[in-house]
Amino acid sequence: MFMNKDKKEKVIALRKSGKTYSEIMKIIPVAKSTISVWLKDVGISKSQKQAFTEKKRLGSLKGGLARRNQRINIYNKIVGEAELEIGKMTKRELWLIGTALYWAEGTKEKEGAPGTGIVFSNSDDKMIRLFLKWLIEVVGISKEQIKCEIYIHDNHKDNVSHFQKFWSEKTGFPLNHFDKVYFKKNKIKTIRKNTGDLYFGLLRVRVYASSSINRKVVGWTKGINKYWGIV
Repeated sequence: MFMNKDKKEKVIALRKSGKTYSEIMKIIPVAKSTISVWLKDVGISKSQKQAFTEKKRLGSLKGGLARRNQRINIYNKIVGEAELEIGKMTKRELWLIGTALYWAEGTKEKEGAPGTGIVFSNSDDKMIRLFLKWLIEVVGISKEQIKCEIYIHDNHKDNVSHFQKFWSEKTGFPLNHFDKVYFKKNKIKTIRKNTGDLYFGLLRVRVYASSSINRKVVGWTKGINKYWGIV
């Protein structure tokens, strides 16, 4: 009884000094429910209430940051392990990857409009670079056959050289490959994440006189589907 009375007095003193429940429990080994009962009639000043609110806010931020860092660490671990699983790849894998990329993102020849060449569009510079590697190293297209068209929103008209320089650096193609720039009408509201400094528009890779290659890609795609029984 006397021990509890002594603890209660210490708890009250700590509370009046501005300690939170969590801080008190670290000093006095008492259950939170017990502390709550002991402090039921203990008043605190307005400044102490404000201090408790601020401590709670900072604690929440600290907890949120800890959870965020934990998610980042988990992400990095999973991505790092998965990256190692890929191992060595041959030119055959590049051939199949490029075929699948074009199947997903490339322009297809329509029955009513024969003669469509190779046209591939994307805003992901890594995907563009992989596709160019496929074109040059697997399909056998020369850089001279490739033209690149930049599509940006019209509120970036005054900064065209910025986009041309970005895509030139990413692809390794000279600036004269990016002389065609097209402007898209800008939407007032957007949910896109790649805005501001992260926005570099969309690049359209076009290969001239390549309708026969497009048809080959169709055949390769059909071959993949047939192998896996997708008909």
